[in-house]
Amino acid sequence: MIYRQGVYERAGEPRPANAGAWDSEEQRLASLRSELDAIHDRVRADLGAEDVAYIESIDRLSRRLTVAGRVLIFAGMDPLSYSAGVLALAAAHQLQVCEIGHTALHGAYDKLADELPGAAKYHSMKFRWVGEIDEESWRRVHNLLHHGHTNIVGRDSDLLVGFARWSPEAKHHFYHRLQLLFSATYPLYWWSGMSLHSAGVLDLFARTQAESVVVNDKSLRTFFAAHKRALRKIVPYKLKNYVVYPALAGPLFLKVLVGNWLADHLRDVYTAATMHCNHIGPDVHHYAADRQARSRGEWYEMQIEAANNFEVPHWMSVLCGGLDYHIEHHLFPRLPPNRLREIAPQVKAVCARHGVRYRTGSWPRTLATSLRTLARLSRPLPSDASP
Repeated sequence: MIYRQGVYERAGEPRPANAGAWDSEEQRLASLRSELDAIHDRVRADLGAEDVAYIESIDRLSRRLTVAGRVLIFAGMDPLSYSAGVLALAAAHQLQVCEIGHTALHGAYDKLADELPGAAKYHSMKFRWVGEIDEESWRRVHNLLHHGHTNIVGRDSDLLVGFARWSPEAKHHFYHRLQLLFSATYPLYWWSGMSLHSAGVLDLFARTQAESVVVNDKSLRTFFAAHKRALRKIVPYKLKNYVVYPALAGPLFLKVLVGNWLADHLRDVYTAATMHCNHIGPDVHHYAADRQARSRGEWYEMQIEAANNFEVPHWMSVLCGGLDYHIEHHLFPRLPPNRLREIAPQVKAVCARHGVRYRTGSWPRTLATSLRTLARLSRPLPSDASP
């Protein structure tokens, strides 16, 4: 690997050739925009009762898995039934976090909320996550800061998460040498990583003021506000799963406690192992703080080149909320994942016609290259020595 222009690239691997006949770069980008807009507008206009019925079916499945999981964790008297309970509860939480919650908070069903009664509960301003993340914080940090400024250092909130450095453009600090350990601590990912991160707590401790994206200052008022945002979701969730439900089990307190803990951390492992693939890799583009898209077509191209797709069976795609189609998600964040799966071949064909790299590969290979990239970013790069 070599380091060049803010992105790891394979030596000798050219950017895909432009398959179209364009007189200028502006024409190529305008054509890219036109074709992608057409895909989006067609699907967006087609959203309706079928999509609401789909998300309601996933929600029902999740709640049935929750009941089955809690009953088996409590009543299972052998390792097989107990393990089945843990897996069922983990799957239920995973569906609530990704396929349902992540999609709803992006506003995928907002347009339908006034038209279809079933869509109202999935409106982004009304939806309540089954998990530890504060919805208001997530809408701001994830939807605006991350999706609005993807892989732009100093503006994208997800390039410096806690003590991790996910971009070669970000300044290196001594604690980044341990970031592979932090990043691989998957059992702490959802609440200690994403919950505290989106509320701004991690920025207070791990960022200098100049590097902070989530919070604007480190005053006492900001300190308390960030902790309030985080704790108003973390505390009720932890009390319910680690105090109330185990207490209801009476003498089986420890058995239920451990089962709930295992279910949560299986969810965290799966979520982290998918999210680490999305924007980290040897040829994923990262941009300096002053980078600005000059047109909608260029913005589309930047989104495509800043994301990875990976290939998993359909049931695994549902469990990760369509994040295996992360290119499509970043192009059209307000489309539900069932629609992202539908349009992926069309988006890939558009990329091929316009000479834009559409990165996809097996999940194990994509995850492995992402972790190797994290290991490289844990050490200073040649650019870090530049004034």
